Amino acid sequence: MNSVQTAVSQTSPPKKSFLYDPKVRGAFYQVVLVAAIIVLFYVAATNAVENLQRARIASGFGFLNNTAGFDISQTLIEFSAAGGTYGDAFIVGLLNTLIVSAIGIFFTTFLGFLIGIARLSKNWMVAKVAMVYVEVLRNVPLLVQLLFWYIAVLGALPHPRDSLEMGAGFYLNSRGLFMAQPLWGPNIGVLVAVFLLGLIGTFIYRRWAKKQQEQTGRQYPVGKVTLALVLGLPILTWIVLALVGANPITFELPRRGTFNLTGGMQILPEFVALLLGLVTYTAAFIAEVVRAGILAVSKGQTEAAGSLGLPPGKILRLVVIPQAMRVIIPPLTSQYLNLTKNSSLAVAIGYPDLVQVFMGTVLNQTGQAIEVVVITMGVYLTISLLTSFFMNIYNRRVAIVER
Repeated sequence: MNSVQTAVSQTSPPKKSFLYDPKVRGAFYQVVLVAAIIVLFYVAATNAVENLQRARIASGFGFLNNTAGFDISQTLIEFSAAGGTYGDAFIVGLLNTLIVSAIGIFFTTFLGFLIGIARLSKNWMVAKVAMVYVEVLRNVPLLVQLLFWYIAVLGALPHPRDSLEMGAGFYLNSRGLFMAQPLWGPNIGVLVAVFLLGLIGTFIYRRWAKKQQEQTGRQYPVGKVTLALVLGLPILTWIVLALVGANPITFELPRRGTFNLTGGMQILPEFVALLLGLVTYTAAFIAEVVRAGILAVSKGQTEAAGSLGLPPGKILRLVVIPQAMRVIIPPLTSQYLNLTKNSSLAVAIGYPDLVQVFMGTVLNQTGQAIEVVVITMGVYLTISLLTSFFMNIYNRRVAIVER
């Protein structure tokens, strides 16, 4: 009996060490990789600081508090050459980048969906025009398109003394678009409160309408009610306040002078050219994304909806587009990120965005390249991550609805 146990013990495999565990090895390699990356960055940062000190080049972020000494053509906050700091210039450039990106995303989404749907139109002319738009604009470099809009289109506008009067206080000339400037009165808070109440009411109504549709199948006019609460209610409040002599908003109209226009609000031609270039260029890519998403929906879905008596417009809006969104959202996010990053090409036409102001003028005056570049990279990285985060939330919501 003892001999049998001895033989069994000799033939049984030896107990493996925990180092043979794939999970342990994977964790070990990851720790080693992270440590190596940290050491690499530490060595690079230390060498950079030593080289800057040896060359007697200032380092650190204290320069942000120094007076800038230059003006910026478009500012959403108060900024002057005498009182503005480099930190203020950074904020001005950042806000200019954010506003052109936000407006560009809004218009390029609308135009991209419109062109994408037009490419699938049964009308031969509409489909071909949409196809030519996509094939031409997406194959011409964005920088060339920006220069085209800025030099060939906006640069050909008349001198300010010969401004084109477009009515309702709008004037167009080589220095941009001039329009009425709103002036906020003391009762503007009432209008803002009404607008916020309209948004809250819209949110509540949309949830109620969706729940009723799921339970009864009845559809409610969500779009009309949204317009009435978000736009109609504030406009009605504005009219009432104006009638009682408590106008919350007044407008300063531009006036013709001897050589220029005075008063009103000016939209720079650089801003218009950048916005037109970004919107028309990115919309060509979004159109293909939309077309691919619609084609990914089974044709049986369209036929089933048509058999229920739904008109083509409602089939597209209620059946096809909601299902196509799960295919559209991921590449659409990439196009939003591309539009935001492509806005840095504004430096080519002189629009004061973050790159032109901060990596251009501020960098040239301070010479602190490392700090300026790191801040700029961090800003674009943060914007991209936040955009991806919110789009991923919407993507998960669409996926849940689809189940």
